[in-house]
Amino acid sequence: MPMKAAKAASRGRASLKRRKSAASSAQRLTIQNATRSSRVPPAAHFRKWIHATLRGRATVTIRLVGLAEARELNRAYRRKDYATNVLTFVLRDTRPLEGDIALCVPVIAQEARSQRKPLEAHYAHLTVHAILHLQGYEHDRDGDARRMESLEKRILKKLGYTDPYAAIDEHG
Repeated sequence: MPMKAAKAASRGRASLKRRKSAASSAQRLTIQNATRSSRVPPAAHFRKWIHATLRGRATVTIRLVGLAEARELNRAYRRKDYATNVLTFVLRDTRPLEGDIALCVPVIAQEARSQRKPLEAHYAHLTVHAILHLQGYEHDRDGDARRMESLEKRILKKLGYTDPYAAIDEHG
């Protein structure tokens, strides 16, 4: 599993702070903070965003990572040599779903600043995006990207956030 490899890779670089697991009828969520950052949303926010996006049951691990670990994961699994904002690893694509999500804290913070959007809104968007990937949504083709973006916008609007792509278009 990617996160097990990531845990081993990050030992010694940052203390691994583990937040308590939260279970509901639809999800089992574990959050691992492998960074020193305190500017990450609380577990309750991640649960809310996942609940709004997820159809059916799932077990999800969200790992909050730094630049080195995000780059390492991106290189190992996508053959891209840079830290990216979010990676989704589907471990089981039948119900109940199971997956790992890596969110790169410094990349997300930098993107939120450069796109002039609230940090929480950017975390919400990337979490929704990752959960859609876990459910099989892709954005490699134009039509698929339009469908996925439309769904992201609808979910985020219901959660009280603005269109994440409008901020990029206006300021990016």
